Amino acid sequence: MGAVYRRAMRKDANRLYDIRRRSIIELALPTMTAAEAQAWAAKLTRAGMEQKLRELDVWVAELDGRAAGWGAFRGEWLEGLYTDPDFACRGVGAGLLGVCERLMCERGIRAVRAEASSNAMAFYLRRGYLANGPQSPNGAWPIAKQLL
Repeated sequence: MGAVYRRAMRKDANRLYDIRRRSIIELALPTMTAAEAQAWAAKLTRAGMEQKLRELDVWVAELDGRAAGWGAFRGEWLEGLYTDPDFACRGVGAGLLGVCERLMCERGIRAVRAEASSNAMAFYLRRGYLANGPQSPNGAWPIAKQLL
């Protein structure tokens, strides 16, 4: 059975927070140290996740009746894309990215901009994104993709 995509709701905040945290801690290795992953994961609080739900377009992928990942954007910026490690390598991230890109295109956005972590860079490059600047001091790579 394929994923079901839906807009995130306020009641999703705790689950989406947990997905992000686990995704970073469990999937970011070996491109960063455990300490770096912990520090990155700690940058978002549960209250911060609730704020994202108020301020961004946040979409959830459900698989097997569970939230398996989420993606968020605002304007031309992809603000986050995370997959629960239990669902890694099952197309969740690619599907969510496709949903976000389609919605952005429908809204007249012609190019997506984002910052990719080192562990996600290959994922984005395989999907047509290009690096468009040097790695920032916080370890993020600026990337962009033209939408059709």
